[in-house]
Amino acid sequence: MGGAPDVNRALSVAPEVEAAVRDGGAVVALETAVLTHGLPRTPMPAPAGIEGWDATLPANLALSVLLESTVRAAGAVPATVGMLDGRLHVGLTRDELSRLGHDTAARKLSTRDLGAAAAQRASGGTTVAATLAACGAAGIRVFATGGIGGVHRGWTDRPDVSADLAMLARTPVAVVSAGAKSILDLPATVEALDALGIPVVGLGTAHFPRFLSPGDASLGVSARAADAAEVARICEAHWAFAPSVGVLVANPPPAGAAIPAAEIESVIEAAMAEAVRTGVRGAAITPFLLDRVQRATGGRTVATNVAVLAANARAGAEVAKMRKLEK
Repeated sequence: MGGAPDVNRALSVAPEVEAAVRDGGAVVALETAVLTHGLPRTPMPAPAGIEGWDATLPANLALSVLLESTVRAAGAVPATVGMLDGRLHVGLTRDELSRLGHDTAARKLSTRDLGAAAAQRASGGTTVAATLAACGAAGIRVFATGGIGGVHRGWTDRPDVSADLAMLARTPVAVVSAGAKSILDLPATVEALDALGIPVVGLGTAHFPRFLSPGDASLGVSARAADAAEVARICEAHWAFAPSVGVLVANPPPAGAAIPAAEIESVIEAAMAEAVRTGVRGAAITPFLLDRVQRATGGRTVATNVAVLAANARAGAEVAKMRKLEK
Protein backbone atom coordinates (compact mmCIF):
# COMPACT_ATOMS: atom_id res chain seq x y z
CA MET A 1 0.00 0.00 0.00
CA GLY A 2 1.48 3.34 -1.01
CA GLY A 3 2.99 5.43 1.74
CA ALA A 4 2.77 2.80 4.48
CA PRO A 5 5.96 2.76 6.61
CA ASP A 6 7.93 -0.50 6.69
CA VAL A 7 9.58 -1.70 9.90
CA ASN A 8 13.06 -0.67 8.77
CA ARG A 9 12.03 2.94 8.21
CA ALA A 10 9.77 3.05 11.26
CA LEU A 11 12.43 1.73 13.66
CA SER A 12 15.68 3.45 14.59
CA VAL A 13 18.16 1.67 16.86
CA ALA A 14 20.90 3.84 18.37
CA PRO A 15 24.41 2.80 17.27
CA GLU A 16 25.51 2.14 20.87
CA VAL A 17 22.51 -0.11 21.49
CA GLU A 18 22.87 -1.91 18.16
CA ALA A 19 26.56 -2.59 18.81
CA ALA A 20 25.92 -3.86 22.34
CA VAL A 21 23.18 -6.24 21.19
CA ARG A 22 25.33 -7.49 18.30
CA ASP A 23 28.35 -8.07 20.55
CA GLY A 24 26.40 -9.75 23.35
CA GLY A 25 26.72 -6.82 25.73
CA ALA A 26 24.36 -5.89 28.54
CA VAL A 27 21.42 -3.77 27.37
CA VAL A 28 18.37 -2.67 29.37
CA ALA A 29 15.31 -1.22 27.68
CA LEU A 30 13.38 1.57 29.42
CA GLU A 31 9.89 2.87 28.66
CA THR A 32 8.75 6.47 28.12
CA ALA A 33 5.07 6.49 29.10
CA VAL A 34 6.31 7.60 32.51
CA LEU A 35 8.12 10.48 30.75
CA THR A 36 5.14 11.65 28.69
CA HIS A 37 2.27 10.75 31.02
CA GLY A 38 3.82 10.14 34.44
CA LEU A 39 5.62 12.80 36.42
CA PRO A 40 4.97 16.54 35.95
CA ARG A 41 6.83 18.69 33.42
CA THR A 42 8.01 21.03 36.16
CA PRO A 43 11.00 20.64 38.50
CA MET A 44 10.56 19.06 41.91
CA PRO A 45 12.94 18.36 44.80
CA ALA A 46 14.70 15.02 44.90
CA PRO A 47 12.42 12.33 46.34
CA ALA A 48 13.56 11.13 49.76
CA GLY A 49 16.38 8.61 49.54
CA ILE A 50 17.07 9.18 45.83
CA GLU A 51 20.62 10.10 44.85
CA GLY A 52 21.53 11.57 41.47
CA TRP A 53 18.26 13.46 40.98
CA ASP A 54 18.67 16.71 39.02
CA ALA A 55 16.22 19.11 40.64
CA THR A 56 16.87 21.75 37.95
CA LEU A 57 15.18 19.58 35.31
CA PRO A 58 11.45 18.98 34.84
CA ALA A 59 10.57 16.00 37.04
CA ASN A 60 9.65 13.74 34.12
CA LEU A 61 12.98 14.34 32.39
CA ALA A 62 14.91 14.10 35.67
CA LEU A 63 13.46 10.61 36.12
CA SER A 64 14.46 9.42 32.65
CA VAL A 65 17.97 10.80 33.12
CA LEU A 66 18.19 9.10 36.53
CA LEU A 67 17.12 5.73 35.11
CA GLU A 68 19.62 5.89 32.26
CA SER A 69 22.45 6.86 34.62
CA THR A 70 21.44 4.07 37.02
CA VAL A 71 21.68 1.49 34.22
CA ARG A 72 25.07 2.84 33.13
CA ALA A 73 26.43 2.92 36.67
CA ALA A 74 25.48 -0.75 37.02
CA GLY A 75 27.46 -1.64 33.89
CA ALA A 76 24.83 -1.86 31.15
CA VAL A 77 23.71 0.20 28.15
CA PRO A 78 20.33 1.95 28.52
CA ALA A 79 17.95 1.75 25.56
CA THR A 80 15.12 4.19 26.26
CA VAL A 81 12.29 3.61 23.79
CA GLY A 82 10.04 6.36 22.41
CA MET A 83 8.45 7.53 19.18
CA LEU A 84 9.41 10.78 17.47
CA ASP A 85 7.70 11.92 14.26
CA GLY A 86 6.50 8.43 13.46
CA ARG A 87 9.81 6.71 14.08
CA LEU A 88 10.22 4.33 17.00
CA HIS A 89 13.60 5.00 18.58
CA VAL A 90 15.39 2.35 20.61
CA GLY A 91 17.92 4.46 22.45
CA LEU A 92 17.16 8.17 22.74
CA THR A 93 19.70 10.99 22.97
CA ARG A 94 19.42 13.54 25.76
CA ASP A 95 18.00 16.08 23.32
CA GLU A 96 15.43 13.55 22.08
CA LEU A 97 14.43 12.72 25.66
CA SER A 98 14.01 16.41 26.38
CA ARG A 99 11.95 16.97 23.26
CA LEU A 100 9.62 14.08 24.05
CA GLY A 101 9.35 15.11 27.69
CA HIS A 102 8.31 18.65 26.78
CA ASP A 103 5.80 17.59 24.09
CA THR A 104 2.34 18.13 25.58
CA ALA A 105 0.78 16.53 22.48
CA ALA A 106 2.76 13.31 22.84
CA ARG A 107 0.56 10.23 22.68
CA LYS A 108 0.56 7.32 25.11
CA LEU A 109 1.40 4.39 22.87
CA SER A 110 0.51 0.77 23.45
CA THR A 111 1.20 -1.91 20.84
CA ARG A 112 -2.05 -1.25 19.01
CA ASP A 113 -1.14 2.43 18.63
CA LEU A 114 2.31 2.07 17.06
CA GLY A 115 1.13 1.59 13.47
CA ALA A 116 -1.20 4.58 13.51
CA ALA A 117 1.41 6.79 15.18
CA ALA A 118 4.05 5.74 12.62
CA ALA A 119 1.73 6.37 9.66
CA GLN A 120 0.63 9.73 11.07
CA ARG A 121 4.20 10.80 11.93
CA ALA A 122 3.22 11.27 15.58
CA SER A 123 5.34 11.31 18.74
CA GLY A 124 4.62 9.47 21.96
CA GLY A 125 5.77 7.60 25.02
CA THR A 126 5.72 3.81 24.99
CA THR A 127 3.90 1.66 27.53
CA VAL A 128 5.21 -1.71 28.69
CA ALA A 129 3.50 -3.44 25.75
CA ALA A 130 4.87 -1.06 23.11
CA THR A 131 8.35 -1.16 24.66
CA LEU A 132 8.22 -4.95 24.48
CA ALA A 133 7.43 -4.67 20.77
CA ALA A 134 10.54 -2.53 20.35
CA CYS A 135 12.61 -5.03 22.34
CA GLY A 136 11.46 -7.83 20.07
CA ALA A 137 12.35 -5.87 16.95
CA ALA A 138 15.78 -4.79 18.26
CA GLY A 139 16.80 -8.07 19.90
CA ILE A 140 16.89 -6.75 23.46
CA ARG A 141 16.23 -9.35 26.15
CA VAL A 142 15.97 -7.29 29.37
CA PHE A 143 13.54 -4.46 30.13
CA ALA A 144 13.10 -2.60 33.42
CA THR A 145 9.90 -0.80 34.39
CA GLY A 146 7.89 0.08 37.50
CA GLY A 147 4.87 -2.21 37.55
CA ILE A 148 3.21 -3.95 34.62
CA GLY A 149 -0.45 -3.65 33.68
CA GLY A 150 -2.78 -6.58 34.20
CA VAL A 151 -6.38 -7.48 34.97
CA HIS A 152 -8.38 -4.49 36.22
CA ARG A 153 -10.74 -4.55 39.16
CA GLY A 154 -14.32 -5.18 38.16
CA TRP A 155 -13.24 -7.27 35.17
CA THR A 156 -16.12 -9.71 35.68
CA ASP A 157 -18.58 -6.93 34.81
CA ARG A 158 -16.44 -5.14 32.23
CA PRO A 159 -13.50 -7.16 30.87
CA ASP A 160 -10.44 -4.90 31.01
CA VAL A 161 -7.06 -6.57 30.63
CA SER A 162 -3.86 -4.73 29.81
CA ALA A 163 -2.11 -5.48 26.53
CA ASP A 164 1.06 -5.86 28.61
CA LEU A 165 0.09 -9.45 29.44
CA ALA A 166 -0.53 -10.57 25.87
CA MET A 167 2.66 -8.89 24.67
CA LEU A 168 4.72 -10.48 27.42
CA ALA A 169 3.27 -13.86 26.47
CA ARG A 170 4.69 -13.57 22.94
CA THR A 171 7.95 -11.64 23.44
CA PRO A 172 11.06 -13.35 24.86
CA VAL A 173 12.13 -10.58 27.22
CA ALA A 174 12.85 -10.56 30.95
CA VAL A 175 10.74 -7.72 32.37
CA VAL A 176 12.00 -6.53 35.74
CA SER A 177 9.15 -4.90 37.69
CA ALA A 178 7.73 -4.60 41.18
CA GLY A 179 4.94 -6.96 40.23
CA ALA A 180 1.83 -5.29 38.82
CA LYS A 181 0.24 -1.93 39.60
CA SER A 182 -1.54 -1.81 42.95
CA ILE A 183 -4.80 -0.51 41.46
CA LEU A 184 -5.30 -3.80 39.59
CA ASP A 185 -6.99 -7.03 40.62
CA LEU A 186 -3.71 -8.65 41.62
CA PRO A 187 -4.99 -12.20 42.28
CA ALA A 188 -6.63 -12.22 38.84
CA THR A 189 -3.46 -10.79 37.28
CA VAL A 190 -1.33 -13.55 38.83
CA GLU A 191 -3.80 -16.15 37.53
CA ALA A 192 -3.66 -14.59 34.05
CA LEU A 193 0.14 -14.73 34.04
CA ASP A 194 -0.08 -18.41 34.95
CA ALA A 195 -2.69 -19.11 32.26
CA LEU A 196 -0.49 -17.45 29.63
CA GLY A 197 2.51 -19.55 30.64
CA ILE A 198 4.53 -16.54 31.81
CA PRO A 199 6.88 -17.49 34.64
CA VAL A 200 7.07 -15.05 37.54
CA VAL A 201 10.53 -15.19 39.08
CA GLY A 202 10.83 -13.53 42.47
CA LEU A 203 14.17 -11.78 42.89
CA GLY A 204 14.99 -12.62 46.48
CA THR A 205 11.32 -13.15 47.31
CA ALA A 206 8.68 -15.86 47.22
CA HIS A 207 5.87 -13.29 47.23
CA PHE A 208 4.36 -11.37 44.32
CA PRO A 209 5.10 -7.64 44.95
CA ARG A 210 2.27 -5.10 44.93
CA PHE A 211 4.17 -2.37 43.08
CA LEU A 212 4.34 0.25 45.85
CA SER A 213 4.02 -2.35 48.61
CA PRO A 214 5.77 -5.61 49.44
CA GLY A 215 3.98 -8.86 48.74
CA ASP A 216 2.69 -11.36 51.27
CA ALA A 217 1.82 -15.03 51.49
CA SER A 218 -1.54 -14.50 49.75
CA LEU A 219 0.18 -14.27 46.35
CA GLY A 220 3.21 -16.26 45.35
CA VAL A 221 5.64 -16.47 42.45
CA SER A 222 6.34 -19.48 40.27
CA ALA A 223 10.04 -19.55 41.17
CA ARG A 224 12.33 -17.77 43.60
CA ALA A 225 15.82 -16.66 42.55
CA ALA A 226 18.49 -15.75 45.07
CA ASP A 227 20.18 -13.18 42.85
CA ALA A 228 20.50 -11.79 39.31
CA ALA A 229 22.73 -14.67 38.20
CA GLU A 230 20.05 -17.20 39.09
CA VAL A 231 17.40 -15.08 37.36
CA ALA A 232 19.51 -15.16 34.19
CA ARG A 233 19.92 -18.94 34.40
CA ILE A 234 16.18 -19.42 34.83
CA CYS A 235 15.47 -17.16 31.84
CA GLU A 236 17.88 -19.06 29.60
CA ALA A 237 16.43 -22.41 30.65
CA HIS A 238 12.87 -21.14 30.16
CA TRP A 239 13.63 -19.91 26.63
CA ALA A 240 15.02 -23.34 25.74
CA PHE A 241 11.50 -24.71 26.30
CA ALA A 242 9.34 -21.67 25.43
CA PRO A 243 11.45 -19.51 23.10
CA SER A 244 8.76 -16.90 22.44
CA VAL A 245 7.40 -16.36 25.97
CA GLY A 246 8.66 -13.61 28.26
CA VAL A 247 9.58 -13.79 31.93
CA LEU A 248 8.32 -11.45 34.65
CA VAL A 249 11.08 -10.77 37.19
CA ALA A 250 9.37 -9.63 40.38
CA ASN A 251 11.61 -7.26 42.34
CA PRO A 252 10.06 -5.99 45.61
CA PRO A 253 10.05 -2.23 46.26
CA PRO A 254 12.96 -0.98 48.40
CA ALA A 255 12.07 -1.57 52.03
CA GLY A 256 12.66 2.03 53.06
CA ALA A 257 10.36 3.39 50.35
CA ALA A 258 7.53 0.84 50.41
CA ILE A 259 4.05 1.87 51.55
CA PRO A 260 2.08 -0.66 53.66
CA ALA A 261 -0.34 -2.65 51.51
CA ALA A 262 -3.26 -2.08 53.91
CA GLU A 263 -2.87 1.68 53.58
CA ILE A 264 -2.78 1.57 49.79
CA GLU A 265 -5.71 -0.84 49.63
CA SER A 266 -7.99 1.33 51.75
CA VAL A 267 -7.23 4.32 49.54
CA ILE A 268 -7.88 2.35 46.35
CA GLU A 269 -11.20 1.03 47.65
CA ALA A 270 -12.34 4.56 48.48
CA ALA A 271 -11.23 5.78 45.05
CA MET A 272 -13.05 2.91 43.33
CA ALA A 273 -16.24 3.79 45.18
CA GLU A 274 -15.87 7.42 44.12
CA ALA A 275 -15.31 6.35 40.51
CA VAL A 276 -18.56 4.36 40.56
CA ARG A 277 -20.47 7.30 42.07
CA THR A 278 -19.14 9.80 39.53
CA GLY A 279 -19.35 7.53 36.49
CA VAL A 280 -15.61 7.30 35.78
CA ARG A 281 -14.90 4.22 33.65
CA GLY A 282 -12.94 2.86 30.70
CA ALA A 283 -9.62 4.49 29.84
CA ALA A 284 -10.26 7.24 32.40
CA ILE A 285 -10.27 4.92 35.40
CA THR A 286 -6.50 4.33 35.67
CA PRO A 287 -5.39 8.00 35.76
CA PHE A 288 -8.32 8.74 38.09
CA LEU A 289 -7.28 6.07 40.59
CA LEU A 290 -3.59 6.99 40.42
CA ASP A 291 -4.44 10.63 41.07
CA ARG A 292 -6.64 9.80 44.06
CA VAL A 293 -4.01 7.49 45.55
CA GLN A 294 -1.32 10.13 45.15
CA ARG A 295 -3.46 12.79 46.84
CA ALA A 296 -4.52 10.53 49.69
CA THR A 297 -0.93 9.56 50.48
CA GLY A 298 0.33 13.13 50.39
CA GLY A 299 2.46 12.48 47.33
CA ARG A 300 4.35 9.57 48.92
CA THR A 301 3.46 7.38 45.97
CA VAL A 302 5.60 9.57 43.69
CA ALA A 303 8.69 9.05 45.84
CA THR A 304 8.00 5.32 46.08
CA ASN A 305 7.42 5.06 42.32
CA VAL A 306 10.78 6.73 41.62
CA ALA A 307 12.52 4.43 44.10
CA VAL A 308 10.90 1.38 42.50
CA LEU A 309 11.89 2.43 38.98
CA ALA A 310 15.49 3.10 40.02
CA ALA A 311 15.76 -0.21 41.88
CA ASN A 312 14.38 -2.10 38.88
CA ALA A 313 16.74 -0.32 36.49
CA ARG A 314 19.65 -1.41 38.67
CA ALA A 315 18.36 -4.98 38.92
CA GLY A 316 17.73 -5.08 35.17
CA ALA A 317 21.34 -4.13 34.51
CA GLU A 318 22.56 -6.88 36.83
CA VAL A 319 20.41 -9.47 35.05
CA ALA A 320 21.53 -8.21 31.62
CA LYS A 321 25.18 -8.54 32.58
CA MET A 322 24.63 -12.18 33.49
CA ARG A 323 23.38 -13.40 30.15
CA LYS A 324 24.11 -13.36 26.44
CA LEU A 325 21.82 -10.99 24.66
CA GLU A 326 21.78 -12.46 21.19
CA LYS A 327 18.34 -13.40 19.92
